[in-house]
Amino acid sequence: MEPPNPVDRDAFTNPTLQRLWFFVYLLPIFGMIPALWQLSRRGGDRQTRHISRLALLIGLIWLLGYGLLNGAASVSEVQSLPHGLLLLLNSFWGSAYFLVNLGLMVRLWRGQSLKLPLLQHLMKYLP
Repeated sequence: MEPPNPVDRDAFTNPTLQRLWFFVYLLPIFGMIPALWQLSRRGGDRQTRHISRLALLIGLIWLLGYGLLNGAASVSEVQSLPHGLLLLLNSFWGSAYFLVNLGLMVRLWRGQSLKLPLLQHLMKYLP
């Protein structure tokens, strides 16, 4: 009897490939698409759904903040102090989003928990 071919297994049941997908979900901006796709499949285990929801929630919060800060900067006068502060806050907001995703990737790599206390209450409302 031959050993099972690893290619025949589903990519979402193989632990190594599943962990690689978790890293893909946590990619800033681009990871939102596969995370949304995973959630729309209504499949996967609990950990997969949790990481997909987390990546999607962090991405949506970043997108909302980015849009609001950009919109507020565009309606303020170009040479005014609030305009410059809004642009500075917008750059900090984007940097924080990337750093949070990088920190979650490091925690995933180390095998630590990916739970963020402030977002746990919001995640209850996602599918």
